[in-house]
Amino acid sequence: MCIRVLINLEILQQNFYFYDVKLFKTIAEYCQAINISESKHPHFDIRKFEDNMPTVVNSMEAFRHEFYAIAIKAKGDGTVVAGHHNQFPEGATVFFNSPFQVTSWDIAPNWTGYYLMFTKEFITRSHHFNDLLSHFPFLKIEEAIPFEVDQKEVDDLLRIFEKVWAEYYGDNNDKFDMIEAWVILLLNFVKRSYHNQVEVTESDKIIKKADLKLLARYQALVESSFHQDSNIETFANLHSTSYYADKLNVHPNHLNAIVKSLTSQTASQIIYHHIILKAKELLSQTDHSIKEIAYQLYFDTPNNFSTFFKKHTQETPNSYRKSSIL
Repeated sequence: MCIRVLINLEILQQNFYFYDVKLFKTIAEYCQAINISESKHPHFDIRKFEDNMPTVVNSMEAFRHEFYAIAIKAKGDGTVVAGHHNQFPEGATVFFNSPFQVTSWDIAPNWTGYYLMFTKEFITRSHHFNDLLSHFPFLKIEEAIPFEVDQKEVDDLLRIFEKVWAEYYGDNNDKFDMIEAWVILLLNFVKRSYHNQVEVTESDKIIKKADLKLLARYQALVESSFHQDSNIETFANLHSTSYYADKLNVHPNHLNAIVKSLTSQTASQIIYHHIILKAKELLSQTDHSIKEIAYQLYFDTPNNFSTFFKKHTQETPNSYRKSSIL
């Protein structure tokens, strides 16, 4: 098993290569980076693509941000790569960005449609967004799959985005109450389309809220632990469920039982799946060497990383990188 016990000085130094993938912590930072006007609100924003086109950066190298985004491209040329999903649909497309997901794009300046962004702070301030990820799984980093929508659905989606946009740029004091209601409607509408277009293997379940919260905390901890700014301890073993169980103040067996009951995966499989997603992002969207990527993902040697990657994908890292080039 490719599990590291400690991180030596060389690996810590190599991990700084991950700084090359820019991280935008706020919506304001993101707007400035892609060269569009300043956001009106620190935790929520909505834009028309056509309003951005005169100034937006048309070719954006790999980056990450700490907030959610959901968009509909009605028309336009070019591609967006979100995570390891590099097959961007050509027609009207709904797509997502989850916190810390690696994204890049190369688009023509002819896009129309809308996108909205909201932070975790926006979610926590609203009682309407309780258990957001359980109700709308397409916002999870591993399920944020872009999909093409039928033209008959495009007009309905655009009308909802337009309602949010109108409220956001209006002067009503209660506009965020209305925005929350419209966003919930939008998410439910997208959920219907998502289930029609994307294969869903898990049926709806009646589950304990405490178990669901533990799962959400575990998934979030796994995701955040692999960021270069996460202040990981020198002896952290990020490939081990025991590390996360200790952080969550639960027994590893209890954590595994809850994760298995809710996802049909073991706690270890959640970690390994996330590592594979991050590896695919870095292989397809950066020119980092295999050695650099291995250390960024907390493997003790590049050979162990390559063995792990081939075991879980049936491809070597090099062969995946070659096949993922658009």
